[in-house]
Amino acid sequence: MFDTLQDRLQATFRNLRGKARLTDADIDATAREIRLALLEADVNLAVVKEFVAAVKARATGAELNQALNPSQQIVKIVNEELVEILGGQARQLRFAKNPPTVIMLAGLQGSGKTTLAGKLGLWLREQGHTPMLVAADLQRPNAVNQLQVVGGRAGVPVFAPEPGNGIGDPVSVARASIEEARRKYYDTVIVDTAGRLGVDAELMQQAADIRDAVNPDEILFVVDAMIGQDAVNTANAFAEGVGFDGVVLSKLDGDARGGAALSIAKVTGRPIMFASNGEALRDFDLFHPDRMASRILDMGDILTLIEQAEKTFDAEESRKAAEKLMAGKEFGLDDFLGQMQAVRKMGPMSKILGMMPGMGQMKDAIANIDEREIDRIEAIIYSMTPAERQRPDILNGSRRARIAAGSGTSVQDVNGLVNRFTETRKLMQQMGRGGGIPGMPGMGGMPGMGRPAKQQPKKKAKKGKGVSGNPARRAGTQQAPAGTPVPTNEADLQSAMADFQLPPELQKMLNQQNKR
Repeated sequence: MFDTLQDRLQATFRNLRGKARLTDADIDATAREIRLALLEADVNLAVVKEFVAAVKARATGAELNQALNPSQQIVKIVNEELVEILGGQARQLRFAKNPPTVIMLAGLQGSGKTTLAGKLGLWLREQGHTPMLVAADLQRPNAVNQLQVVGGRAGVPVFAPEPGNGIGDPVSVARASIEEARRKYYDTVIVDTAGRLGVDAELMQQAADIRDAVNPDEILFVVDAMIGQDAVNTANAFAEGVGFDGVVLSKLDGDARGGAALSIAKVTGRPIMFASNGEALRDFDLFHPDRMASRILDMGDILTLIEQAEKTFDAEESRKAAEKLMAGKEFGLDDFLGQMQAVRKMGPMSKILGMMPGMGQMKDAIANIDEREIDRIEAIIYSMTPAERQRPDILNGSRRARIAAGSGTSVQDVNGLVNRFTETRKLMQQMGRGGGIPGMPGMGGMPGMGRPAKQQPKKKAKKGKGVSGNPARRAGTQQAPAGTPVPTNEADLQSAMADFQLPPELQKMLNQQNKR
C-alpha cells in the first residue's frame, strides 16, 4: 500500500547522502519533495502542511547542526514525525472490571466489519479470553450466516437469535447478548452492527441506539484503508453521530495509496488500534505506529517478524532441529521440510521478506517470488523413502529419476534441491562447530552452539594413511604441517579465516548486496 510513498521518500533521501552539511536550499528542496510524496499518497492536506512544517522546523534548528551525519538525522526526524501522525504509540483494548467487556464495531457497508469480528474474536481467544460474537447486522443479506461461518472458522461462538435479511430488531439482539454472555460466562462480547453504502440518518440512529442499549467499553470504527480521503470524512461523521474510541484499518494489504492510514488518526484524534492486512483470520494484529513508520521508510519491521515467528514455530522442535544440525548429527530432509512448512505458516514469502530492512529496493524481485516453490519441495521430499530423506547422499541417478517422476518435477529440480540442502547443512554445521562463515574474517561461530573443548573427541594419528585421489576430499582431510601456529586470539583467527572463500553463488550475492 505504501510502495509509492516509500519510493518517493527513498529517492529524496538518496539525494542527501554524502553531504557533510545541508544548506537551507537542501532543506527546502527536501521539504518540497516530502510534501509532494505525501500529497501523491492522498494524505489529508492539513496533515501534510503540519507534517512538513514540523520536519522543516526541526531540520533548520540546532538539532541538525549538531548531528554527525545530517542526512541520517533528516531520516530520523521524518521517522519520528511519521510516528506522531500515526498516533504516537500503540493503544491496548480497555477491559471492563466486571465482565463482560463489550466491543461494538461500527462502519460503512463493505468496510469488512463482519470478517474483522471473526479476526478480533480469534485474536482475543489466543490472548486467553472467551469472546462471543453478536449478529446485530440484520439488514444486509446473509450477514448473519456470514458471521456464523467466520465464527466457526475462528472457533468463537456466535449469538444469532434472529435470521436477519431484514427480519428482527438489532437493538433487542444486542441487549439480549449481554445477558447471554453473563449466563454462559463469556468475558468479551463483540457486536457486529449494520452499515450502509454511505452515511445517513437511519444508520447513525441505529448505531446510536445499539450503543445506548449495550453501553460498550470500546467502540471501534472499521474503515477500508483503500478508500482514500473519503475515509477521513466518514470517520468525522461517525465521530459526531455515534462517537468511537479507536480505529481499525482493514484491507491494509491493498494497492491503494494509503493516505487514510496516515491521515485518520491525526484528523479524528482517535488512535489506530488494529490493522487487518490480509484475508486470513490471523492477518490481524495491534497497530504499532513506530513499526508502520519504519516500514514506510524501508527500515523493516523486525519486531513484528519476530512475534510472528514466535507464534508459528514450535520452540521445542526448533531447538531439537538446531541441536541436531549444529552437533553434526543427521539433519535430514524431513527436518528441513518441517522448518520450511513452519516458515510458510507465517504468511507469503513476499510478506515476510517485506519486513526485512532494505527490501524496498528489491520490490520487483520479491513480487516475482513463486510461492509454489514450497509445494514443489514438498512433492519432491514426499516422493522419497524415509531412508532417502534421512540420508540424501544415497540418491543415485535411478533414485533421482524415480523421485522426479513421482513428484511431477524434473531430475534437475531434484538435483537442485539436494545440492542446496547439502551446501546449507555443511555451512550451518561449520558455524555450529565454531568455524564461522568462510571468507568473512571476524565472523566466529555461533555462541553456545559449539561443543565445549573438554568434550571434543581426540583424533588419533594414523600411520601410513593413503592420499585420496579426489581433490576435494584430499583438501578436506589434509593435515596442517608440523609447527603450524594455531590461532589463539581474535587477530590470529581473522588472519587464518581470511584464506577461506565463500562458494561462488553466495559470494556473488553478498557482493551485490554490498554494492547497494
